[in-house]
Amino acid sequence: MATAKTKSTIEPPLDGGTFISLQKSGSESDLSMETKLHLLYQLQLTDSKIDQIHLLRGELPLEVQDLEDDIQGLKTRLENLQTEQKDIEKSIAQKKIDLENAKLLIEKYTSQQNNVKNNREYDSLSKEIEYQELEVQHSDKLIREKGLMLAEKKEAIIKASEDVKERAIDLEIKKKELESIVSETAIEEEDLLKKSEEISSQIDARMLAAYKKVRQNARNGLAVVTVRRDACAGCFNKIPPQRQLDISSNKKIIVCEYCGRILVSAEFEK
Repeated sequence: MATAKTKSTIEPPLDGGTFISLQKSGSESDLSMETKLHLLYQLQLTDSKIDQIHLLRGELPLEVQDLEDDIQGLKTRLENLQTEQKDIEKSIAQKKIDLENAKLLIEKYTSQQNNVKNNREYDSLSKEIEYQELEVQHSDKLIREKGLMLAEKKEAIIKASEDVKERAIDLEIKKKELESIVSETAIEEEDLLKKSEEISSQIDARMLAAYKKVRQNARNGLAVVTVRRDACAGCFNKIPPQRQLDISSNKKIIVCEYCGRILVSAEFEK
């Protein structure tokens, strides 16, 4: 039993995928339909060559962008860690001042106890001394805790700084690789881009928009393909004989009913 062919998810560029409205508007143009189809095919060949150049770069542009984002994120984290380090250092410095002040007060109150006139004054000074001793213990505890936090922050800062340096080295390597590839193909790409613009300027605006939409939706960037071995060169589904005759006539735009690509005669390849 023959299995039904599954249609591609590529959407036709116009309602119904018939390009009837394009053909109607095209009939008013000075260029023949065959010329327009040739222009579309030449545009596809040119854009495909540009795609191949971009393909040579592979994932390098994305890798460069990711590394730049990573470095920026690490620098932000490093700045935050350095700010936290300064805050902890300020807190420790303040607690040391509080500790020294408490010790001075203990000495002061202890000295005053020797000159009290009654038990009430003595008890009052004893309570102050006891309170300041608690302050000494509390400040001493906080200084130790803050000291541990400070050591952790310093280690984290060293680690973040090393990460930034490592990422920066990786970024420099990737950038040089990308620049090398770009420089090798820069002239060719520039020429192809100019050629693409030149061909595009000769194509009807609506037809060009349809081409770009199909090309955008196609996985391999092919919007205009020939018929090879009785099949669409884009999705490889069979094309009926009568439809092949219509394509060979070059008198109207024919779209593959399976993938939505524009079909042109195999003679265009010659």
